[in-house]
Amino acid sequence: MHILEFEKPVAELEGKIEELRHLSDSGEVNIAEEVGKLQAKVDKLLRTTYAKLTPWQKTQVARHPQRPHALAYIQALIEDFTPLAGDRLFAEDQAIVGGLGRFRGRSVVVIGHEKGHDTDGRIRHNFGMAKPEGYRKARRLMELADHFQIPVITLVDTAGAYPGVDAEARGQAEAIARSIDAGLNLRVPFVSTIIGEGGSGGAIALATANTVLMLEHSVYSVISPEGCASILWRSGENAKDAAEQLRLTAQDLLKLGVIDAEIPEPLGGAHRDVPLVVQTLGNALEKALADLSGIEGGVLRARRRDKFLEMGKVGLS
Repeated sequence: MHILEFEKPVAELEGKIEELRHLSDSGEVNIAEEVGKLQAKVDKLLRTTYAKLTPWQKTQVARHPQRPHALAYIQALIEDFTPLAGDRLFAEDQAIVGGLGRFRGRSVVVIGHEKGHDTDGRIRHNFGMAKPEGYRKARRLMELADHFQIPVITLVDTAGAYPGVDAEARGQAEAIARSIDAGLNLRVPFVSTIIGEGGSGGAIALATANTVLMLEHSVYSVISPEGCASILWRSGENAKDAAEQLRLTAQDLLKLGVIDAEIPEPLGGAHRDVPLVVQTLGNALEKALADLSGIEGGVLRARRRDKFLEMGKVGLS
């Protein structure tokens, strides 16, 4: 497992547990008892460590290479998932995945950023950084959902839209703006979840939802801490300071009214217990969709627009 800097004391204890488990019991030492004691220490240390994470440390957890991405949630929660590809204008962008399926008995359109887990996957999915064709695909799927009156679920996990020259030449800003507009105009229930890193317009393009959820150790901001530091301090070395000022944690954003609910993660982060975080997120999505069902389309649209217009009126404390 990839170990973050602040997790090293925990990793040392877990290493000792593994060593003990490879030993056989002897009359002098009860291995199971010793393992139990060390595991209790690990749990206590994880609990105290994760209870006081700084914004920069939360950013590192949100970027953890073993953290579950969109496809992991789709495979676990969406039955009969049928992927739909391409924007019908230029190409297929695998940084954004989407399609039709059933979520706990309800037909849904699901769209998400996919970063990939190994080298080949990360290259194929472009590290979750979509190009214009990715956002045009998302817009097409939203319009499809609206036409057939199917709720929309989005899973946001991107450092931001792809900043390459080719993407700009094909209208990156226009594609993002139209995806945002498509989300705001939906007349069906729309629930979005920040499952890892929510960066810049590349994230908001999939997050103009009636209900925006956010995993406990995910982050959501207008710019990455490194990008902010390079602008304000002319150096990426101040990324920690930038993270503090950006108010990018779920806890800060809930207070500011940018998100609607914080979803708890397993002890030590989502990467330590994927089945549990999948189940927890599934329950939160089910409740959010149930709360929105039965509301007339025009009302859903109006409430969504009003919600985003109200943002920014709450000051920082």
